[in-house]
Amino acid sequence: MFSLSTWLHLRFPFSFFLMPVYFFALGHSPNFTESRIVWSFLIIHLLLYPASNGYNSYFDKDEKSIGGLKNPPPVKKGLYFVSLMMDIAAILLALKISVLFASMLFIYGLASKAYSHPSIRLKKMPILGWLVTGFFQGIFTFLMCYEGINAFGISGLLKSDILIPAALTSIMLLGNYPMTQIYQHEEDRKREDKTLSILLGIKGTFIFTAIVFATATLGFVLYFKFYFNIKYAIIFVAFLAPALLYFFVWFTQSQKNIAVVNYSRTMWLNFISALSLNGFFIYFFLDFSQVIQAVKAGF
Repeated sequence: MFSLSTWLHLRFPFSFFLMPVYFFALGHSPNFTESRIVWSFLIIHLLLYPASNGYNSYFDKDEKSIGGLKNPPPVKKGLYFVSLMMDIAAILLALKISVLFASMLFIYGLASKAYSHPSIRLKKMPILGWLVTGFFQGIFTFLMCYEGINAFGISGLLKSDILIPAALTSIMLLGNYPMTQIYQHEEDRKREDKTLSILLGIKGTFIFTAIVFATATLGFVLYFKFYFNIKYAIIFVAFLAPALLYFFVWFTQSQKNIAVVNYSRTMWLNFISALSLNGFFIYFFLDFSQVIQAVKAGF
């Protein structure tokens, strides 16, 4: 059942691209424990996300490059069962933290399955698919991670100082998501899927992403300035600068040579963006929680 094909389609390394939301939630967590950090991180990134990847790969049956897998092998039936077993394992382990955390994992799993399952297939609905993905991979995942780290319950999630940063993650995801589809137009058209990137076109996808991402960046800058300290706003932009530079260089090149709009360039953008955001949010957590100060003081 657990063949090489199944292992590859779970795409464990792809979880790295989704980690910034977790680390951003961690930076806002006043009630974390080492145990909850370890368990929630492993459950989300080594069970929930790979299970979602595998389930969607099983129904997509891609023949060309997909996120985190340049040459996907043919899917096997075992992938379907392994992805479901990993979902179940994630939910059962989440009960160690809280019923709410486990329930949120279950809801996330249902939403991710709706993206590719033939009975719903949100991938055929460019606007709705984009909105659902932006909501569940953004604000919902932020709140899910926050609950997994803090175990405050529903009342701990419904506060403005938690909902605002959660909403910012969705805005950033809404800008970034079409870029993850930009190299898959041929494959998606063959399956009669109509993604937002297809709707926008290559140039339109770049422009749309630039506008929404600029809006998200401004939102983060204002948020850090007014809720924390201007230094975090400045450092945030500094961390993000490599990804922004890469994006605009790539966009310029794409206007002269459409061939550069490919899997490798897209994955490089994802990697640089994830590395920049993970780096900043880890720094933010360590600095704002005073872990760095405690280490310097010898504790």
